[in-house]
Amino acid sequence: MSRGRVSFMDLKRVYDVEQACSIPNTFPDDDDDADDLWPLGEIDPKKLKFPCCIVWTPLPVVSWLAPFIGHVGLCREDGVILDFAGSNFISVDDFAFGPPARYLQLDRKQCCMPPNLGGHTCKYGYKHTEFGTSVTWDDALSASARNCEHRTYNLFTCNCHSFVANCLNRLCYGGSMEWKMVNVAVLILMKGKWVSASSVIRSFLPCAVVTCLGVLLVGWPFLIGLFSFSLLLVAWYIIATYCFKNIMC
Repeated sequence: MSRGRVSFMDLKRVYDVEQACSIPNTFPDDDDDADDLWPLGEIDPKKLKFPCCIVWTPLPVVSWLAPFIGHVGLCREDGVILDFAGSNFISVDDFAFGPPARYLQLDRKQCCMPPNLGGHTCKYGYKHTEFGTSVTWDDALSASARNCEHRTYNLFTCNCHSFVANCLNRLCYGGSMEWKMVNVAVLILMKGKWVSASSVIRSFLPCAVVTCLGVLLVGWPFLIGLFSFSLLLVAWYIIATYCFKNIMC
């Protein structure tokens, strides 16, 4: 073949390549598959498995007087419960104060888990990176657990709710990094599901017994004192959370 001329076969190969490039790809993209979240198992209260759930159980004495206050934990993707159970101690698969009475499964699609510094889907961007981002749900849970392993437990300022809030802030759950004790408590109180009917009884029966005994022994002033106690407790948590951030965990 003389120089400068193109053969028919060469032209046909170029045409075939152009045709192949113009056909849309009907096969799934491998990168999209890599971004899919790992499927969760079923919630199994009998085995105490609550994948990606906030779990709640009543506290001795405190919940007898104020049944809306309890102990919370956060679960890994495999359903194992982690909770801040004491100073420098994160309990794993051994929920303090008994089995969960309420649970709320969270949607991992509402989390910001950027694969790199420029991959944020939340509005906080660099602030989220500086606080501590995570690439998976379990990664955020492990980071929060390490953080609380160096904290002194305090019922009023650094407790189990603080642990859950720290993890939700790392995930920027729901597009927010403003998770604190109060809104974590409100979330599980308003949207949490009861594990069983016996869980409802276990949560409210002690308070009902204490209230009845108090009224019988002391009279109606006991109800005024109980209401005042609950009101002061709620007021303290709100004030401590939003007005004294420097003393918070």
